Amino acid sequence: MVRSLEVLPGGSAGPSSSGFEVAYVAPDRTELRRPLVEAWAVPFEHALPVRAFASYRRQRNLPGLWWSATMGRHVGYESWLERDHAMLLDFDPAVVGISSQPFWLFWSAANGRPLSHAPDYFARRDDGTAVVVDCRPAERRGPRDVVKFEATAAACTEVGWEFRLLGAPDAVVVRNARWLAGYRHPRHRVEPTASRLREVFAEPLPLMDGAAEAGEPLAVLPVLFHLLWSHELTVDVSVPLHSGSLVAPGVSR
Repeated sequence: MVRSLEVLPGGSAGPSSSGFEVAYVAPDRTELRRPLVEAWAVPFEHALPVRAFASYRRQRNLPGLWWSATMGRHVGYESWLERDHAMLLDFDPAVVGISSQPFWLFWSAANGRPLSHAPDYFARRDDGTAVVVDCRPAERRGPRDVVKFEATAAACTEVGWEFRLLGAPDAVVVRNARWLAGYRHPRHRVEPTASRLREVFAEPLPLMDGAAEAGEPLAVLPVLFHLLWSHELTVDVSVPLHSGSLVAPGVSR
């Protein structure tokens, strides 16, 4: 769904898992710090952000809050790039949990200098696996950043998490997901219209043809877009969404 995605190998940037520590804030606001090997099973998807999202005049980046349909609450972001990736994680049907700034990772450089990094996101998949995400355009990854990203990748490898270093996502996918995200709230799941739409699109049909068959399009379309967001119906989001886009059955929920 995205381009500029790199799954970095673990390796030379950091020490073994015995040298990594994580600090995080539990849902009850308890602050904890422990060796990474003792925290690999912590449900970081429910952790609170370990640092605040700064906001000030003439700020170059644009922080904010994304209301996550997956979590039923807000997830923070520090730039529009992070916002887009938070949205795409929220849109991913395999993702069941998301948190922003989920933990501090601590380790020591080869010269003994202490280093730390807070990844942008932690996501839990429905099979129990996890992915740690950092968002940074390729042209803005300086040498110090690369050291931290490589160390984070090494730490993730040690505990069996995937690490993704993400640049700009595919523009068409983002536009389509952003449109559908406008209908992500459960209030758009209206019955019996939702059930009728699943019946109509039991076989693939063009979007507007199926909407018209299900009822008055002005009433039906918000429900249809919600079902596309939740993947109960599916459409190819790699090409621009339009009235003739082929809509097909999706995931049964």
